[in-house]
This record gives sequence, C-alpha cells and structure tokens, in this order.
Amino acid sequence: MLMTVMVIYSLYVLIKLYVSVMQVGYINRAKRQDPVLMNAADFLKAGNYSVAKEKLSMVSTMIEYLLFIVWLGGGIAWLETTYMIDDPALQTIFVVMGFVFINGMVTLPLEWYSKFVLDVEFGFNRSTYALFIKDTVITVLISILLGSAVIWGVYLIMSSTQLWWLWSFLFIFGVIVLINMFFPTIRALFFDKLTPLEDKELNARIEELMAKTGFQSQGVFISDASKRDARLNAYFGGLGKSKRVVLFDTLLEKLTPHELLAVLGHELGHFAHGDIYKNIGMVGGMLFVMFALFGNIPDSLYLFLGVSEQPSVVMILFLLFMPVIGFIMMPIMGVVSRHNEYEADKTGAELGGKLYLAEALKKLVTENKSFPLSHPLYIFFHYTHPPVIERLKELGANIQAKDEKTLLEEPWQGVS
Repeated sequence: MLMTVMVIYSLYVLIKLYVSVMQVGYINRAKRQDPVLMNAADFLKAGNYSVAKEKLSMVSTMIEYLLFIVWLGGGIAWLETTYMIDDPALQTIFVVMGFVFINGMVTLPLEWYSKFVLDVEFGFNRSTYALFIKDTVITVLISILLGSAVIWGVYLIMSSTQLWWLWSFLFIFGVIVLINMFFPTIRALFFDKLTPLEDKELNARIEELMAKTGFQSQGVFISDASKRDARLNAYFGGLGKSKRVVLFDTLLEKLTPHELLAVLGHELGHFAHGDIYKNIGMVGGMLFVMFALFGNIPDSLYLFLGVSEQPSVVMILFLLFMPVIGFIMMPIMGVVSRHNEYEADKTGAELGGKLYLAEALKKLVTENKSFPLSHPLYIFFHYTHPPVIERLKELGANIQAKDEKTLLEEPWQGVS
C-alpha cells in the first residue's frame, strides 16, 4: 500500500515537472519570435519573467516532493510523539498545526525570493522587509486561530461518528462559504486600507452597470494595493449582502474610465451567470472526492507508516495529498472556468464595449508582464482563464495590430 502511495505521488511530481519543462522550453523559443500584443522589449521581458516564475515553481515542486518523502518516511511518526498532551483534542491541534508550521517555514524562503528578488528584478515589488514581516506574522496568527478552530471541529466530528468524512466535508465546505463571505472584511481589516471611490461620475457609472445585472453591494472601494505590488487587479468579494467592489489603485492609474467599466462589466458577467456559486460548487465536489477517499484509507497504510490511526494523522495525510487531487481535477475545473471567462467577456463587451475591454486586456497583459503564449499542456493543466490571445480573437480583435485605434476589425458601439 505504501508503495502504491509513493508511486501515485511520484507520478504527480513527474507529470507536473514535465509540464513545467515543456512550458519553459516553449516560452524560451516564443519570446525570440515576433512579438504580439506588446512591443519587443516588453514581450521579451514578459517571457523572461514567465520562465523565471516557472523555474521557481519547479524548485517548489521538488521541495514539496522531498517534504512528502520525509513525512512518510518517519516525519509523521516523529511529530505524533513530539507533543505528549493529555487532552486528545489539544494534541490533535498541536500535531496538525506543527505539520503546517514546518511546511510553511521550509517554503517561506521561496516566497521571500519571489517577492524580493524576482518581483524586484521585474519591477513589481513595492513592499518593504518590515511590511513583509508584518504581513507574514498576521497571516500566521490568523492561520493559527482559524486553523485550530477547524482542526478542533473536524476532531470532534471524527470522534463521534463513523461517517466522519461526510460530516467533515459538510463542515469544511461551510467554512469555505463563510470565508468567501467575509474575505473582503478580513482583508480590509488586516492588510489593505479601503476607501470609498471619490470619483462621483465613475461611481455613478459603476452603479449603473451593477443595476443592469442586479448586483447589489456595500459600495465601490479603492484598495491601496500599490504599497505592496505594481500589478493591476480588481475583485468582487463576499457573498450575499457582504458583497463589495474593490479596485486596486494601480488599476485606476493605468486604465481609462471606459476600460475600467469594461473590466467591471466582465466581472459582473460572472455574477450574472452565477459563476461564483459554480466555482464554490466545483471546489465542493473536489473536497467531497477527497474526503470520501480519505474516509476509507486501508488500515495497512497506517501500519506501513508506523503510525496510529489518529485524527491528526488522517488530517496530515489529507493535507499531503490535497495538491495531487487538485492537480488531477484541475483540467476539468479549468475547462469549465475558461468557458465561464468567455461568457463573462461577452457580458463585459455588451456592458462596456468591445474596444475598451480589448484595450484593457492588452494593458493588463503588458502591465502584469503576462506572457501571452503558453504550451498547450500547460494551458490544459493550469489555466483557469483562456489565453488572452484567444479572448481577443473572440472579441474580434486583430492581435497583430500596432495601432491601438484600429485594434478591432468591426465597429465598436460605445457605452451609452
């Protein structure tokens, strides 16, 4: 049984590394060809950035694999005997959180390298060491509080019923829904400063777009994201009455009001089509499969690992294999997600205009240094959004156009 587990995980790592190698080779060739969507210098820089990120991802995968071997080769048994606490619930919390903490400490240098080496080199990082430490400490504290509560809840369920995996799934799924509801509030409380949009005319136009799709929110807010990063972004956070429209200040700096409205029209398309709930449903389906699998692990696996069939061990094995299940299911979820993005683009084009949405996509690609070409295998396994070139083609754009005023091949109907 242990050999089967090792083979499955090893295949996952080999396939993931193979896809990354194909992506790196593909981009290294493509970045030397005629540029698309951006000028030659930006095209080359975006290609170099994508290659650097993928190489870092490969290092992360190898570290993940080594950690897996260490944990299954005696690490779990060691951790289980490290904390000798009389209260079994508290023992479970300490063991599982110890596992999470060790993994986090091992991978923290990669996060630091990504932010203070790669992102500095390519002009993204605006954070400081002090802010990075502050963010990390806050994240750890939130993880301890929330993680301990979740572990305690799962422990109580596992200790009280044979169908623990089903009830644990429902419990975790409920936690995910709550996190989605309160994410904007938590982020604003600990990380970003949110201020109401002061541009009354733009705010009125946004409210007009939201009214057309029946979207009701607590308001439109600006995030001071530029203090950490130069990338452009926006999000509609929360569920039900907790929904908020949050625009990064970097987005306001780079996009014209019409382009911004087109981007928001795209996001409103997701709301109108119920994509948020579809995504939560897909995550729920993946979790159900995982809990069903780990609720029926053969006793022989615990024997081979030299550990007891304790709730803490089951939870650690669950966390160890979560990336594998996610990788297997990602292609299915990706197909659905990419379809949803095309549909949201149609709504964005209807609400904000094709030209403005196409121009916004071009700016997002350039400013975020997102290389517009990828290997088909990489798209299959990793892309939740269609390649930007395919999105522009669906909008009727001429991707080779150099004159932004003639980007579209068909007349554009502007926002009324």
